[in-house]
Amino acid sequence: MRFLELVEKRSSVRKYSLRPVPREAVDRCLEAARLAPSACNAQPWSFIIVDEPALKNRFAEAAFSGVYSLNSFAKQAPVLIAVITERASYAKKLGEWLRGIRYSLIDIGIACEHLVLAAAEEGLGTCWLGWFNEKAAKKMLGVAGSKKMDIIISMGYPEGEQIHETPRKTLEEIRRFA
Repeated sequence: MRFLELVEKRSSVRKYSLRPVPREAVDRCLEAARLAPSACNAQPWSFIIVDEPALKNRFAEAAFSGVYSLNSFAKQAPVLIAVITERASYAKKLGEWLRGIRYSLIDIGIACEHLVLAAAEEGLGTCWLGWFNEKAAKKMLGVAGSKKMDIIISMGYPEGEQIHETPRKTLEEIRRFA
């Protein structure tokens, strides 16, 4: 598949089949994330894969209940991936402070996009989730208080055809040659 075809194919999935996702497929997606570039080659990420059904259900309940129930659709996904942002080095923190940019979030974004595109190539659907109960989710997975869980990615085989025509700006609207 050509790269642009893959990008066009990928969309956020909110309805998953009950079909389990083989760990080998998850690992191929994680390998794509592992190879992502990062500022100062810091690789400020780690991933916790929650695919054992009972634990996944408890984790989803902790993360997506109450005011966070907007994303309760993720409870049906067979796999939830907690993306952990590791602590930055002193030099990187200084650079972030001087520029007013959290490079680790850019790095996480690149790695996660590699992951979701690899998932699309595998025939898997994903959805990035940033609205969840981080405190409860971290406690459930035993993540240290000093680490951030910035993103959870739901993953599974899409239920039925899920063709979403998401409006996008035209190339002319986003491009300017200097």
